[in-house]
Amino acid sequence: MRILGIDSSTLTIGVAILDGERVVAAARHDAKGRTNDLLVTIDRLCREAPVAPTELDAIAIGAGPGSFTGLRIGMATAKGIAFAAGKPLWAVSSLAALAHDAAGDPESVIISVLDARKGEVFVGCFDGADRPLSEERVLAPGAIADFVRGHIGDRVASYVGDAITAYPAVFAPLADRWLVTTPSGVAVARLALAGARIDVTTGGSPTYIRPSEAEVKYPDGVPGALPRKP
Repeated sequence: MRILGIDSSTLTIGVAILDGERVVAAARHDAKGRTNDLLVTIDRLCREAPVAPTELDAIAIGAGPGSFTGLRIGMATAKGIAFAAGKPLWAVSSLAALAHDAAGDPESVIISVLDARKGEVFVGCFDGADRPLSEERVLAPGAIADFVRGHIGDRVASYVGDAITAYPAVFAPLADRWLVTTPSGVAVARLALAGARIDVTTGGSPTYIRPSEAEVKYPDGVPGALPRKP
């Protein structure tokens, strides 16, 4: 099965094309805030493979949590490709994709932690077989220790994500067990192939976890805008 994996939940874009377990083409780079970077990267990898979108069997997208803008761009791009090519679109957790890249043996425990900005982080606990051990939450960095302890007890865990670069003082005691990286397109594709996915071909939206700044500022809707759907 040929699958395109995409993640734009952070400031780093991850894209990959897999043929079964084989990585045919992959890229990961700074998005630099340009909305066309994702399409340019996908087009380049399709040429490298080479494979046309219509020759893919499915598209997989990292649905978050993460950057509101990045998630919206990623989901819209993935839906556009899936619709145009007539292929299914599968969504997976971006935190689960992070854990997949860092997993060792099935008994290992991985804590995915991404910078959520505004003094918060996104966090989720997983085992080495990609099974979630907790719900995904947005928390203050200082609350991570209690959250992790409440879900895995005294088990030793590895950490993965970019949050340690945003809050180095808070996470310094974990530095020797922390892999600094962001979700990859390869991990997104592999999780989807393994079945850890939701079909969002005809619906679905990114996993934001927390409300957007506009929703916080205007809980009843932006003045002058159309009423929100119930």
